[in-house]
Amino acid sequence: MDVKNKFLKQNLTELFGYKDFRGNQQAIIEAILDGKNVFVIMPTGAGKSLCYQLPAIMGPGIAIVVSPLIALMKNQVDQLRSYGFTAHFLNSSLSRSEIQRVKKESLQDKVKLLYVAPESLAKGENVEFLKQLKLAFVAVDEAHCISEWGHDFRPEYRKIRSVVDSIGNLPLIALTATATPKVQLDIQKNLGMADAVVFKSSFNRPNLFYEVRPKRDVDKNIIKFIKGHPKKSGIIYCLSRKKVEEVAELLKVNGIKALPYHAGLEQPVRMKNQDDFLNENVDIIVATIAFGMGIDKPDVRFVIHYDVPKSIEGYYQETGRSGRDGLEGNCIMFYSYNDIIRLEKFMKDKTVMERETGKYLLDQMASYSESSVCRRKQLLHYFGEIYDLDNCGRCDNCLHPKPKFEAKDEVLLLLNTVRLTEERFGAIHLVNVIRGVVNPHVVSYLHDRLEVFGKGSNEDVHFWNSILHHTLMSNLMYKDIQDFGVFKLTEEGRAYIKKPRSIEFTKDHDYDKLASEEPDIPMEDFCTYDQILLDKLKALRKKIAKEKNVPPFVIFQDPSLEEMATKFPITKDQLGKMTGVGMGKVMKYGDPFLNLINSYVEENEIEVMPDIVVKSAIKKSQIKVLIIQQVDKKVGLNEIADSKNLEMTELMHEIEQIVNSGTKLNLDYYIDSAIDEDRQELAYEYFMKAETDDIQTAVNELEKDGFTEEEIRLMRIKFMCEMAQ
Repeated sequence: MDVKNKFLKQNLTELFGYKDFRGNQQAIIEAILDGKNVFVIMPTGAGKSLCYQLPAIMGPGIAIVVSPLIALMKNQVDQLRSYGFTAHFLNSSLSRSEIQRVKKESLQDKVKLLYVAPESLAKGENVEFLKQLKLAFVAVDEAHCISEWGHDFRPEYRKIRSVVDSIGNLPLIALTATATPKVQLDIQKNLGMADAVVFKSSFNRPNLFYEVRPKRDVDKNIIKFIKGHPKKSGIIYCLSRKKVEEVAELLKVNGIKALPYHAGLEQPVRMKNQDDFLNENVDIIVATIAFGMGIDKPDVRFVIHYDVPKSIEGYYQETGRSGRDGLEGNCIMFYSYNDIIRLEKFMKDKTVMERETGKYLLDQMASYSESSVCRRKQLLHYFGEIYDLDNCGRCDNCLHPKPKFEAKDEVLLLLNTVRLTEERFGAIHLVNVIRGVVNPHVVSYLHDRLEVFGKGSNEDVHFWNSILHHTLMSNLMYKDIQDFGVFKLTEEGRAYIKKPRSIEFTKDHDYDKLASEEPDIPMEDFCTYDQILLDKLKALRKKIAKEKNVPPFVIFQDPSLEEMATKFPITKDQLGKMTGVGMGKVMKYGDPFLNLINSYVEENEIEVMPDIVVKSAIKKSQIKVLIIQQVDKKVGLNEIADSKNLEMTELMHEIEQIVNSGTKLNLDYYIDSAIDEDRQELAYEYFMKAETDDIQTAVNELEKDGFTEEEIRLMRIKFMCEMAQ
């Protein structure tokens, strides 16, 4: 071991207590100590912070660290102080007297690292102050914030180069955990670091398990998962502050130690919640993306995305906060394309450039979510890294692979479309040409006259997007870094056109379809129902329905019976908590079902265990009460939806839950204005004869008579109110 190497390792051990460097850490630190510009691309949990902290402490002068979030600065400064080093931060959270103390200690050379927000860095008074210091280098943390193509773009970051130039001739160290090849170029260009020594570590986190689930029964799924992993730390990410508050409250009322974290909370509350999570006073933090940047909690065992993230970069960074100690890390995302549509609507007031960028990032997110290809392979490909294995064994797609199909003809059609459109277009245009969509954009380029136009019209957009990203990951095409979103042929792709070969792909997931269906196989963390008891419950339901001359589903729906056959409710209170039951139905129909279940439990010596019952948070109960009150006042459903900030489909779902729980609602005032009497009779007659109240079955039967799904749901509600109450 040479003297330099020995000296570095000695400092690593003495100052931070680590025996060895990880990955590229030592080479990065040596380059910084040699005064070079350095660009570090290293995944979350791989030890980026040490790369600038150790040389700052070892060398002369003060290191300036540009950091985007107050929480990140506080966490790192606290850690450095715990090691006995003098570090400060300079941001808007400090009082005037605190700022003066920081500046005084810095001028006295008592400080080794000074963390500065980009907004604070650009202030004239701070620039003048920094000019007076003996500075070693400037570290730009979370450097992807510089790029307009990054997922956390901060305009203030683009001023860093000019501010540094005004302070003095200082080396720059840029660090990020998430950067596509285009973002990497953008960072280097904006920071004037074309000459930088680049250190790029693998983005692969082999200990993380990636899973995407359909957005169905999310609250119940999350509570079951958390209770199946007791006393383990986890983060749940939501897109809105409102949803953060709702989910945190839901977890608390279900006996789970959880706290919210978002920018709308008072700073002392936000800091306390963060500290309580770090100090293990609570197990779960429910947060917007404002939480987690730079949070060094190594034992986060799971990260759950309640809503779809805005980009793959954001998703990768947030999932990367799980399993930073190299041990177990579960990453679960609940996906529905409706989330993508909702996020696109949020961009309507942004500039054209911002909308195009945001749309592209969302398209990539949807492609990743719906794909049936190895999740790890997709993530690494997105960041410009090749993953040779076809099956990683650590994602849902690899553990439960979908059947493959021969895709030679489809791939050849796609590659020829890229070639004939002169490799100048993105996914939307290519798919439109293949499917024969006539629009001004296609026509203006005369692409409706190409031989490939309309050759793939027998398949939908979902299918062709799947073919596109499969082909991309087969290295037959690539995305141009400079001309963002444009697909070009690789040499292998050109060879394929000349000599096509057999190639197998898998069809992608359609999660919106899955979310509307009952699962064929229960999720692994769900209990299966007792088939014998279920058959007995159905026979009893059929008998009672025949006596009352109503369809069986009017008594109890199938999901209610399945839950009874899973949880064995033996009291009225327990029965009332089953899906779609409620105390109204318990009082009307409950006794014979309870007698049957009690007898079955006793005969088979079943030990009834208390199962997970998802208790509703108070706010949800209040919404239902308000809906009942508004309906009693004959307020239009559209007005109710608007006043409660609900989509119409969400309002209908709430009303259906109210009715299924045994509360009668009279919607005649609304239904009579929307559906004429003859059509009401037609729908009513259908439900009277139907064997199931499944909406899709009803749609298939009634759409030929011109019924919309909303009209069918309204008539089902009317039918249930009149027949089941």
